[in-house]
Amino acid sequence: MTARIIDGNALSAKLRGELAAKAAELTAKGTQPCLAVILVGGDPASAVYVRNKVAGCEKAGIKSLKFEYPQDAAPADVLGKIAELNADPSVHGILVQLPLPKQFDEKEVLEAIAVEKDVDGFHAENVGRLSQGQEAFVPCTPNGVMEMLKSIEMPLRGAEAVVIGRSNIVGKPMAMLLTAAGATVTVCHSGTRDLNFHTRRADILVAAIGKPKFVTGDMVKPGATVIDVGINRLPDGKLCGDVDFESAKEVAGAITPVPGGVGPMTITMLLVNTVVSAERSLAKLKG
Repeated sequence: MTARIIDGNALSAKLRGELAAKAAELTAKGTQPCLAVILVGGDPASAVYVRNKVAGCEKAGIKSLKFEYPQDAAPADVLGKIAELNADPSVHGILVQLPLPKQFDEKEVLEAIAVEKDVDGFHAENVGRLSQGQEAFVPCTPNGVMEMLKSIEMPLRGAEAVVIGRSNIVGKPMAMLLTAAGATVTVCHSGTRDLNFHTRRADILVAAIGKPKFVTGDMVKPGATVIDVGINRLPDGKLCGDVDFESAKEVAGAITPVPGGVGPMTITMLLVNTVVSAERSLAKLKG
């Protein structure tokens, strides 16, 4: 068996095309979707992520604002900028690129962002709304995964889903979304006993543990859908996921590659959330 490849680039391009049409419609009505990005410090990976997000905005017709601060920036300066952006009705989404330098309290910074502009979906109120099935901004990576499962018409109700990783950004919201869709979900982590027992019974296996090629083919149930959220750089400079793609693809029914899988969808869902925020803003103005 050779797994079907779930092409994140192709799905992302399709969704961004639809998004550009929505952004153009909103702009014609006087509300151009706008995303403000704050970058603190000179972390190379963060700089690349921000650049990709800004480029994605431009292609989709979304206005982007970028605010850069040095590594030794005072938290008060960044919090002041967030307050300024919160009060600006022309800004619909605010994103603070993580990780932040050690002088920052990341929780304080994320909680400072207005809930209605929290397009990353990290604010505690959005997380609470998500857990209760209320309208909320959903964290972009798990939201992108759900779109990928939808694209292959993966039946979720009654499916056994296993998520490896319990982070606030991916693991926990991923489990909530799968549960809401009717799957039976097990969340595994570094303290899980007999991990293979759990992964081998998963119809849907989501790997988000941050360890290169951690999930091997012998850990996968034949015919399972494998979603690889990880992105790791090997000593030779090449990128790989948390799944050993070569061995897993011979067992799985469908699988996401790295790169070109979940990654493009994460940025796409950020743009989706920004446009949704702009639509809500326009609706309030009309209301």
